Amino acid sequence: MRFTVNGQPVQYNIDPGTPLLWALRDISNLTGTKYGCGSGDCGACTVHVDGIAVRSCQVTVAEMEGRLVTTIEALSSDRSHPVQQAWVAEQVPQCGYCQSGMIMAAAALLDRNPSPSDSDIDSAITNLCRCGTYPRIRKAIRRAARVKAGLERIAAAPPSGIAPEDAAREVPALRVKPPGAKTD
Repeated sequence: MRFTVNGQPVQYNIDPGTPLLWALRDISNLTGTKYGCGSGDCGACTVHVDGIAVRSCQVTVAEMEGRLVTTIEALSSDRSHPVQQAWVAEQVPQCGYCQSGMIMAAAALLDRNPSPSDSDIDSAITNLCRCGTYPRIRKAIRRAARVKAGLERIAAAPPSGIAPEDAAREVPALRVKPPGAKTD
């Protein structure tokens, strides 16, 4: 099975019936795509396949032959995509688990509908958010639409203190000295 993931050709030598989700997470180490329910209901595993939002737990690697797959990691490495910027600016995430799938669904929506109504958003974004941030999600999608249209600019990505080239890198854990410990 050969296809393209985030602009790179891949060939997976695994059971053709393996869900795309597990190939992305376990073989390609693209862990931004989350496992939520395994039944296609929650949308945490949403990726783009040929530009369309797809629940990666519901398609097999065999079905991806010759196709283009984009995960959250390739939407923008420095969080500069309008949806990512609006997500930060509107303080959408709470627990954050559903966010990569939500962002991918929103980006696909805006690619095909540059000025969606609330009804369009509700119809296209069927992902579940356990924290119930739906009003902020709608607000962020409307704001991202304005950014994409050039009507607004957001300086929300990356967060202050993080250089763009470091935005997608893992930050090492802080070492905290216990109270009363000697300092060097």
